[in-house]
Amino acid sequence: MTALRWGILATGGIAHAFTSDLRTAGLSVSAVGSRRPEASEAFAAQFDIPHAHGSYEELVADPDVDIVYIATPHPMHADNAVLALEAGKHVLIEKPFTLTGAEAERVREVARSRGLLAMEAMWTRYLPHMVRIREIIAAGTLGEIRTVFADHTQRISSDPGHRLNALELGGGSLLDLGIYPVSFAWDVLGAPVTVTARGRLGDTGADAEVATIFTHEGGAVSTSISTSRAVGPNTAHVLGTDARIDIDRVWYTPTSFRVVAADGTVIEEYQSEVEGRGMQYQALAAERLLAEGKTDSDLLPLDESVAIMHDLDELRAQLGVRYPGE
Repeated sequence: MTALRWGILATGGIAHAFTSDLRTAGLSVSAVGSRRPEASEAFAAQFDIPHAHGSYEELVADPDVDIVYIATPHPMHADNAVLALEAGKHVLIEKPFTLTGAEAERVREVARSRGLLAMEAMWTRYLPHMVRIREIIAAGTLGEIRTVFADHTQRISSDPGHRLNALELGGGSLLDLGIYPVSFAWDVLGAPVTVTARGRLGDTGADAEVATIFTHEGGAVSTSISTSRAVGPNTAHVLGTDARIDIDRVWYTPTSFRVVAADGTVIEEYQSEVEGRGMQYQALAAERLLAEGKTDSDLLPLDESVAIMHDLDELRAQLGVRYPGE
């Protein structure tokens, strides 16, 4: 497999974490771009990246870049992804895929019209413990799956200017934190038939706490809690008629889990052994797909990312959260 040459678009915290894991995996990072040349140069020096660009336009025009990681805040994802796609670059877009379902459709249209990969960087799906969980479910070990529930709960900030509270930055716990359990429910149970959200808005109008209830085909139910104002267990559970899976803290990162039979017998215990944060697995998946001549993820297809964004639109509407320009 010919290694892809990665370009990093933006230089914030998530870009640092992702690039560190790319280096851990021995992948090629050839360029970084920022709207501030000094930030790009500092980032390039930190990670020994040969090309530092003072704009996103320069980055996507770089002939030594094959695929671009979009690491900006999610209100900018669609424009940044389209910029890269129109320059002929594949894209891995940090979650959530975009700000709205309409933006997600736009990215999909451009990617498909050019035959390029546009993949959501929902890194949790690609982690080894999630791969093993899907194997256990597929084997029928749990019996009929009845319920999935998970929380993503952190105490981050109540500052109105913080990105989680600022509507102009796509603020709200649902898109930033709740996307993890929402995507997990889709992964285990498939597309929901109905989606319901209840929650509390902060002073800025962004959602501070959100509870969701989904029903799925066959009658299964999934629930989630997300908040940026309090720390919870951050665990996840899949309940079947024969057994359950208990995923330990922090469930959406490399962690441990147990498969427990209905009588309490532990059938399997799993402990992740991952170097770094684990973000390299999604990058390795993207490289594998392109090496096989594919332009869509097998674990999180583009159509699914688009559909999830439409579900998030509906959940926000129920909460009364509207972003500028909607």
